[in-house]
Amino acid sequence: MITARDDRRRTFEAVPAGVEAVSWWGRAWVAALEEVSRDPARLARGRGYADGGHVDAVTVTPGRIVAYVRGSRPRPYRTELILPAFADAEWSELLEEVAADPAALGALLEREVPQSLAGTVLPGAGELVPRCSCPDTGRPPCKHAAALCYRAARLLDEDPFVLLLLRGRGERELLDDLTRRNAAHAAREQPDEAPDFPGVPAREALTRTVLPPLPAPLAAPAAAGLPPAYPADPAAPDPLALDQLASDAAARALALLTTGEDPIAELTLWQDAVRLASADPTAGLTGAARVLYRDLARATGRTTTDLARAAAAWRQGGRAALAALEEAWDPPAGPFDRARPALLAASQGVFRPERNRLTSRTRQLRLGRDALWYAYESRPGDDDWWPTGRPAQDPVSALRG
Repeated sequence: MITARDDRRRTFEAVPAGVEAVSWWGRAWVAALEEVSRDPARLARGRGYADGGHVDAVTVTPGRIVAYVRGSRPRPYRTELILPAFADAEWSELLEEVAADPAALGALLEREVPQSLAGTVLPGAGELVPRCSCPDTGRPPCKHAAALCYRAARLLDEDPFVLLLLRGRGERELLDDLTRRNAAHAAREQPDEAPDFPGVPAREALTRTVLPPLPAPLAAPAAAGLPPAYPADPAAPDPLALDQLASDAAARALALLTTGEDPIAELTLWQDAVRLASADPTAGLTGAARVLYRDLARATGRTTTDLARAAAAWRQGGRAALAALEEAWDPPAGPFDRARPALLAASQGVFRPERNRLTSRTRQLRLGRDALWYAYESRPGDDDWWPTGRPAQDPVSALRG
């Protein structure tokens, strides 16, 4: 178990090559020190020290970066860069701002400094203070401190959580706190339940006369019956097609009897074909089922693979699941972006967002317009996604099936 104390100390034995900062926050870090200096020659010598490997292992703790820098003497100098750490109240305000802003939260998960926090976490005027044990008594920074500053900028390029550690909090500690605050924001976004209004049942309000009760309806059968066998007559319709039509009519009748709803009402030709195919899973297809898939695909102008994939989606969740398979759309930012830290907190890894989809290697989640998450899988290196499991309102539950 990583404690807060362990999380607040990091040592980097190796620093990424180069002295030029790549990220905008790395360049801002270097600029904060260069604003203090009025000696370009010192800065140039510091660049040369950094590029020449004179800076040994770098240790970062709240408020301080420390390293030994080798100069012209045999014994290296102890060099520090001091940056004030935030108080608990400042951290609470900053984390609340990040948790309430999906864009800022997403940037941190992508290991970037959110633009909205630039004026808060980056060194302000005079905040970054260099110190060194060398005998240089001139105005700081000395060349050793400058070298450490350039190396530290490369660390920030690779991992902006180093900057946040300087301000007082470790990465694991930050992510745990953001997860809790993110969950609290999500809970506040849930709509309130509709209030209970007093009233009179419609049956009582509309009853004018007392009528004898109707007889109890017959119990619905447990399942639709099988159609009779049809003779193989060359002059008669295809017996397999008749069998399919009769079986489907019986299933529709049972659905109308038990639910009062027609399962094919307002379906398009393609949706109805997918519904029919979904009754036969693709694994272990019988000869009749293979013929059915072939004929349905041909009638809708699709391939049998398209039909098999769509049928798998229909078995996953009906018309809404088929829409999740075929439609890419742009969901509202808040509820969608909150799924990524929830997956990260559940140790499911980092997922890359694209429209209504979150992807991580061979796993994918798609957010449907019904606010449910649908899980997909693909082989490594293959962008061939197939539905799997059951949909759920919680992305972690949907991913775990």
